[in-house]
Amino acid sequence: MKTTFIKTLIFAAIAIGMGATAQAADSPSRPQANQGKTMSKPTYVHDYQAISEVLNKYIEGCKQAKSSIMKSAFSPQATMYSVGPDGKLVGGAIPILFEGVDKGFRPSPEATAAITRIEIVGTAASARIDANDMSGISFTDFFHLLKVDGQWTVVSKIFQTHAAP
Repeated sequence: MKTTFIKTLIFAAIAIGMGATAQAADSPSRPQANQGKTMSKPTYVHDYQAISEVLNKYIEGCKQAKSSIMKSAFSPQATMYSVGPDGKLVGGAIPILFEGVDKGFRPSPEATAAITRIEIVGTAASARIDANDMSGISFTDFFHLLKVDGQWTVVSKIFQTHAAP
């Protein structure tokens, strides 16, 4: 009888443990939004909006084929790189972008672009823009930004071109 009682206790403990595990597996991996508690971490809403404004200058400059619209979005020390058709690294100082936009782009008011991601931690951020048919080119850009003297600025850009849809 004592052995049966111990087996029953062990079985009950295992069943309770499995139930708790199943319940944990069913619950979301992240806590529910706020749940009535005070938020203790910054939300970066103002920074998100400021970064969006900076990135929209770039988008508008591409659409209008005018680097003068986008120049203020970039640090003078910014760089731009990609991989050329030969598989080699191409790019360099950001004036390469400005020259390419002014000389190689045509106005594309019908082009579409979306800021698909912005991640912010303190004074550092990264962002992604996907653009379709910008002067006949579609591309994905990845930007790194820093908040310098209270202003967000792009310090680097890497990109991948795609066939226009």
